[in-house]
Amino acid sequence: MIDLAGIEALVAVERTGTVGAAAADLGYTPSAVSQQVKRLERTLGVPLLERVGRGVTLTAHGRRLVEDGGELLRSVERVASRVRSAGSSPTPTGQVRVVAFSTAVRGLLAPLLPALAGEAPGLDVVVTEYDPWDAVAQVAAGSADLGVVHAWRGIGLQVPHHVRYEEIGEDVADLLVPAGHRLAARASVGPGDLLDEPWASTFEDSICYAWFVRMFGDQPRQPRIRYWASEFASHVALVEAGAAVSLLPRLGRGVLPDGVVAVPVVDPVPLRTVGLVWRASMAEAPPVAFLGDRLRAAVRAVG
Repeated sequence: MIDLAGIEALVAVERTGTVGAAAADLGYTPSAVSQQVKRLERTLGVPLLERVGRGVTLTAHGRRLVEDGGELLRSVERVASRVRSAGSSPTPTGQVRVVAFSTAVRGLLAPLLPALAGEAPGLDVVVTEYDPWDAVAQVAAGSADLGVVHAWRGIGLQVPHHVRYEEIGEDVADLLVPAGHRLAARASVGPGDLLDEPWASTFEDSICYAWFVRMFGDQPRQPRIRYWASEFASHVALVEAGAAVSLLPRLGRGVLPDGVVAVPVVDPVPLRTVGLVWRASMAEAPPVAFLGDRLRAAVRAVG
C-alpha cells in the first residue's frame, strides 16, 4: 500500500526544492523525509528522486506521483474534514493556519483574535503575513488552511482549480501627502496631478506595485519612485517627513499623524477587493468554516 506520509514528503520536496526545506516545512528532520521517500521508492519499485549536484530533482516517476498523489492527499483531507464536521462540537477546536496580507493582519485579524479566544478557546489560530500571490500559493500547497487576500480591480489573482476564492469586501486607497502640500486641500486628485511627485512604493514584486503601474498606464510616463518599503508605516513616516507621497489603503491604516493628510484619488479610484481562499478539500473543516464566517463579519463591520 502506498504510504501517504511518503507522498506528502515527496510533494513537499517538489514544492520547496530541497529535502532540507521540505523537512522544515513539514516539521520533520531531513533524515526522516529521505527515509519516507526511500520507503515509497521501495514500495513502487521506481526511483522518485535523483541527485543533481548537491541537490535533488524529481524523476519522471516522481513528477507523475506528485501530480496524482496531490489529488489523493486532497481527497483524504476532504474525507477528514467531513468526518470532523459531522462530529464537531458547537465551537471548533484544533489548529487553523492563516496567511494574510499585512493590513488584513492589522485591520482584521488582530482585532478579531481576542474575541475568538473567548468564543472558541480550543481553536489555535496561527497567523503568518504573506503578499496575496504568495498567500494563494501557500494555501494551494497545503502549507496554510485559510488565506486572506486582496486583488486590485483589473489585476486578478490566479487561483488553482482545487482552491476556492470568495470576495468578502472592498478597500480603497488614498493619496497621503504632507499637511502643507499643494494637494492637501484638494477634494480629490487624479494620476495626472501626481507625475512630478517623489513617491514611496512597495517593491516591484508586490501586487500593490502592479496596481501602481496600472494606475498611471494612461499617463505619458510613470512617476518617480524614490523610496522602496514593504511596510506602510514606513510610507507614513516618509510622508510626514515631507520626503514623499504614497498610496495607502484604508484597511488597517489607523490614525494618521497630524502632519499627514489623506486625499481621495479618482480616475481611476484605487479600489481593491478583499477575499478568502481555501482548498476545496477543507471546505467542511469546522475551524476553517468558523474563522471564515468571523472574517466575513469583520469585513462588514469595518466596511
